[in-house]
Amino acid sequence: MKRAVNIYEAKAHLSRLIADLQRTGKSVTICRNRVPVADLVPHRKPGNPLKQDPALKGAHFHGDPCAPVGEEDWPEDLR
Repeated sequence: MKRAVNIYEAKAHLSRLIADLQRTGKSVTICRNRVPVADLVPHRKPGNPLKQDPALKGAHFHGDPCAPVGEEDWPEDLR
């Protein structure tokens, strides 16, 4: 079950809340007038954005993908 605290308690005891979060891994909901306004959640390391997508294995890219496309690069019927 998530733990809920009011804003005053979160402000006064932020270090303790973070230590508990690290130890247990359970998120904390911060409330204002008993209405949830924010969640304090454990940090997750993002995946490697440079890791190759298995669906693209063996694909080869030619040229600069950011280079402007010239008219001669378009098929005749789309010019």
